[in-house]
Amino acid sequence: MNHEDRQSTFAIWLSFISNIVLTAIKLGVGFLSNSPVLIADGVHNAGDVVATGAALSSMRISKQPPDEDHPYGHGKAEVLGAGVVAIILALAALYMAYHSVMVLFEPPHKTTVVALAAAAFSLILKQILYVYTMAIGKRHRSSGLIATAYDHLADVYASIAAVIGIALGMLGDHYDIAILSYGDPIAGIVVAYLVLKLAIHMGKSSVDVLMEKNVDLEKMNELMELVKTVPEVKRLDRLRARDHGHYIIVDIRVGVAAELSVQEGHDISRNIKQTIMKHCSDVGEVMVHLNPWYEE
Repeated sequence: MNHEDRQSTFAIWLSFISNIVLTAIKLGVGFLSNSPVLIADGVHNAGDVVATGAALSSMRISKQPPDEDHPYGHGKAEVLGAGVVAIILALAALYMAYHSVMVLFEPPHKTTVVALAAAAFSLILKQILYVYTMAIGKRHRSSGLIATAYDHLADVYASIAAVIGIALGMLGDHYDIAILSYGDPIAGIVVAYLVLKLAIHMGKSSVDVLMEKNVDLEKMNELMELVKTVPEVKRLDRLRARDHGHYIIVDIRVGVAAELSVQEGHDISRNIKQTIMKHCSDVGEVMVHLNPWYEE
């Protein structure tokens, strides 16, 4: 296992273990202190355990080398894992919204300092995990890690709302302000909206990759400029580039002088490929097709 794989594996296992610990803490404290937002957040974390497990499995599959049945590699396994994470986040958001709305029709619950401390601890830990996991995910172009990082971000939103909601509830109890006593479930509804919005964004990104959408315009322009630096290229006929999980596959058609030999054409194709892969570490495969070009 190389250094990149070790970093990615450590990050995903750290997320997995952290989610298990936080699920136990939140559900335990939530039920003991009767905090709706903490219980909802705990259920969300339980979903995170499943989601992180899916991301871990998909990352292992994606690292497998190409084989006879999968000649382009297994990179899209991470994209499928990210899609599973998005679905779990959406279901967790709907559950949180339902649970919080139901609590609004009940007498206000007492909030405790222990519940506030649990939410604050989750907020700090999840912010650290988000920053760390996102940095590793972007560095290694890992869709699974980036999805896990967004999952941590959803937990940050949830924990912020939980801290605010529980604090408002405590103020409502202390000063006998009824409306503040419902700060906990109202915060849960806000969290549900933010988590659902994040899940939709993640799901759309996964669908775009599976539908082989072109990479962004900035990347396309960069690839075009690199192809034009090869002196033998007379015309750029077509350029396509698609994400394949943690690497990009590029498909190019260029016009070269028609009188060139097969060997010369082969050397030009290799030069184009090497030029792109030298400057773009995220490109894993370049396919070049040569068309004849006539000066007239």
